[in-house]
Amino acid sequence: MKFNIRGENLTVTEAIREYVEKKVGKLEKYFESPLTSDVHVNLSVYNNKQRIEVTIPMTNLLLRAEEEHLDLYAAIDLVIDKLERQIRKYKTKVNRKFRQNGSPKFVTSSLAEVIDEVEESEEEIEIVRTKRFDLKPMDSEEAVLQMDMLGHAFYVFQNAASGDTNVVYRRKDGKYGLIEPNN
Repeated sequence: MKFNIRGENLTVTEAIREYVEKKVGKLEKYFESPLTSDVHVNLSVYNNKQRIEVTIPMTNLLLRAEEEHLDLYAAIDLVIDKLERQIRKYKTKVNRKFRQNGSPKFVTSSLAEVIDEVEESEEEIEIVRTKRFDLKPMDSEEAVLQMDMLGHAFYVFQNAASGDTNVVYRRKDGKYGLIEPNN
């Protein structure tokens, strides 16, 4: 793995660099061959909160996690836990597809342990409610007002200008985001 470690409002010391490389390097145990992709790590400090973002682009998978904590080392540990859960979930999905298609079970030595562990602890996703509604044409500002009025974290609407289905959502920083299709 090639590490690209950046710091915003923070100097990346050798100790921090070694800790990040050691922790992220432990993720290699989940794969048959060593990872050859770049690992992008962004460390930042804002208002005494330490934030870490880790992105690992791979052939059929993009691993990405971010975490915020008062202690940088604790944030690193938490983000590694998130990445491990993502890997386990992905490996379980791959294994299920092979079993459903009648193919022989795809298992490596370390993968077998991971899958057994995940299958014991993983709950099935259950959709308990379905909502149907008409999409009203409006602009994004009106959609944000509707979302706030309803007290929701997101709102689906039809963009009056383009006619596309869009989503506005409230970000962790309190600001708003807009999701629109890539036509």
